[in-house]
Amino acid sequence: MKPKNLFIGILLGAALSAGIYVAGTLNKPAQLQTAFLIPLPGELPEFSLLDQSGNAVDATTFRGQWDLVFFGFTHCPDICPTTLQLLSGVRQELADSGITELPRIVLVSVDPERDSPELLGQYVDYFGDDNLGVTGELAEVSKLTRALGIFFEKSPTEGDNYGVDHSAAVIVINPDAEFSALFSAPHVSANYLHDLPIIMGSD
Repeated sequence: MKPKNLFIGILLGAALSAGIYVAGTLNKPAQLQTAFLIPLPGELPEFSLLDQSGNAVDATTFRGQWDLVFFGFTHCPDICPTTLQLLSGVRQELADSGITELPRIVLVSVDPERDSPELLGQYVDYFGDDNLGVTGELAEVSKLTRALGIFFEKSPTEGDNYGVDHSAAVIVINPDAEFSALFSAPHVSANYLHDLPIIMGSD
């Protein structure tokens, strides 16, 4: 090959390589900041609970929309109201940014002994409209927590009072009622605003 042709060939090869690199960079999916994406989303187990209106709740309740599921209780002094307020703010900011497929906020009580549907309804309504409160028999709650890797345990305090120690993760359930991602504590609004549109395919 003549030197001139060899030089042109090198340039073309370099340009082609650069083009492939740029195309690969452009097509590369956005990276999550803190959320953990489940490689193979898992189906929810069979369980039978109640919502704040007394309606039956099972795995099919989680079909058709994205859900942000937090396990807590109405007597929780700090992490529960703080997390729910943060999720409410994130939902509003997503709406303000033009995202129309907004995730539903779901609180599943790990203290069904005290959290009646009515009390839970009053509590979740404080954090915005369209939130879902879930309570019921402890055994049924445990079916769901075990499947999602959520820990909770009653913790006695003074007198007849008690608290409930519990995991602080927020579980992301996709519209097929599958466990698809999770956010671990500490919870930061910016992380949700970055990662949720990616997870939901809205980026």
